[in-house]
Amino acid sequence: MGLLNRDTILKAADLITEQVEVPEWGGSVLVRAMNGAERDQYEKSVLVRKGKNTEVNLVNARAKLVALTVVDEAGKRLFTDGDVAALGQKSAAALNRIFNVATRLSGITEEDVEELTEELKESPCDVSPSA
Repeated sequence: MGLLNRDTILKAADLITEQVEVPEWGGSVLVRAMNGAERDQYEKSVLVRKGKNTEVNLVNARAKLVALTVVDEAGKRLFTDGDVAALGQKSAAALNRIFNVATRLSGITEEDVEELTEELKESPCDVSPSA
């Protein structure tokens, strides 16, 4: 492998997609890896500042990730942030199946979640919740 330059990196098509069967919904969806900004947005949405402490807020965590990662054939998100509450009312099995693929494609591991939680215990940050 050669040394990359700025243009090569910025032009790289690095957001892979995977088709996921969702029998509960009668078909399949395309799940796309999150870009860096989306992953930051997702992580911020599951952190809540309470006084001097920051806690992990798992309310609609799966639906939030589904909204960020389910895309159409052109790679455009199917759902907006405003759809999260409605998605949260859908089948937990369906959401979890998509969530698992989205976390794998986006490089989110159990260790990442544990590390984030441990860091929060040690040094709270200023984060506000979002839908």
